[in-house]
Amino acid sequence: MIELKSVSWHRAGRPILNQVDWRIQPGEHWCLFGLNGSGKTTLLNLLNGYIWPTKGEVTVLGKRFGEVDLRDLRKMIGLVSTSLQQKLYGHESVEEIVISGKHASIGLYEQTTSEDEERAAWLLERLRATTLRGRSFQTLSQGEQQRVLIARALMASPKLLILDEPCSGLDLLAREQLLQLIGQLAQEPDAPNLIYVTHHLEEVLPAFSKTLLLKDGEVFQVGWTSELLTSSSLSDFLGVPVDVQQWNGRYLATIR
Repeated sequence: MIELKSVSWHRAGRPILNQVDWRIQPGEHWCLFGLNGSGKTTLLNLLNGYIWPTKGEVTVLGKRFGEVDLRDLRKMIGLVSTSLQQKLYGHESVEEIVISGKHASIGLYEQTTSEDEERAAWLLERLRATTLRGRSFQTLSQGEQQRVLIARALMASPKLLILDEPCSGLDLLAREQLLQLIGQLAQEPDAPNLIYVTHHLEEVLPAFSKTLLLKDGEVFQVGWTSELLTSSSLSDFLGVPVDVQQWNGRYLATIR
C-alpha cells in the first residue's frame, strides 16, 4: 500500500524529514504518532503528492512517484484534515460537501447523479449524520463537520484513508463518539487501510495495531503498537520519564 525508501525532504537547506523508511501492507491500520513539529504534516503531504521528496523513493497504492498522475492517485486516497476543512466552502450543503469527495475537489462542479446522492445518503447514515442533511457546512459543530468530512473522504471508495488529527478541537463527548465511529469503520470488511495521525496517546484505538513514532523528522521506532506504546519506549521517545497504563485497549500516559 505504501513504501517509502530513504525519503528525505529539505526546506531552505534544512532537513524536515530525514531518511524515512516505512512500509504498509494491505489490511493494516496504522497510527502515526509524533509531537508538534515532528514532521507528521510534511510526511502526509508527501504521501498525497503535494510535495516531492528531496531524496528517496515514494510508492503509494502500488504507484511509484514519477510514473503516475498524482491527480488520479489522490482520488484513491481519502483525507480528513484541518487544512482541508478550512478550504471547503462553508455555504455548501452537507450533501454537496460529501459528493465533492468523489472528484477530490474543493467545491462541486460536476453534475451529480442519483447514484451519487444515494451513496452520500448511505455514508451519512453510516456515520450517524442523517439529521445533518440539508444543512450548510458552516452551521455544523466541529464534531459534526468531522463526520461529514469522513463521509466525504469515503465517497470515492478509497483504498487508503488518512485521518490527520481528526479529534482536534473536540470536547470529550464528541471525541469519544468520533473515535467510536472510527473504530467501527476500521473493523468493517471493506474498510480501506487507515492511517491515524495524532500526538494524543489516549486517541490510539486497538484497531491501530501498528505504529510509527516520528521524532525530529526521523523514524524513532516502528512496529507493533503494543510494543511501542510502553512506559520504557515512550520515556525514550519523549526524553522524560513516562508511565503508560492501558484500559480497554486504550492508552494513558502521565509524566512522573
